[in-house]
Amino acid sequence: MGLEKTIEKLDKYFKRLEQGKAAKIKTSHLRKVAEKLKAKERSLDAELEEAATAEKRQRLQRKLALVREQQNRVRWLETQLGD
Repeated sequence: MGLEKTIEKLDKYFKRLEQGKAAKIKTSHLRKVAEKLKAKERSLDAELEEAATAEKRQRLQRKLALVREQQNRVRWLETQLGD
């Protein structure tokens, strides 16, 4: 998902929030997600070190890249919410 779609989703969230159709995202929720992503990153790093085949290494590197992208989105969302 690109940045444009993320921004679009955030705009829709704020509209739903104004209408009372969505619960406010709290920074504590974002912290929980960030902790889970950090744990997943450590797990994938450990798995990557033990990977025997090049194919498995590539798959794990793609997963790791996705986790890191999600971590960046969490940080970005924290700044956008400005709690």
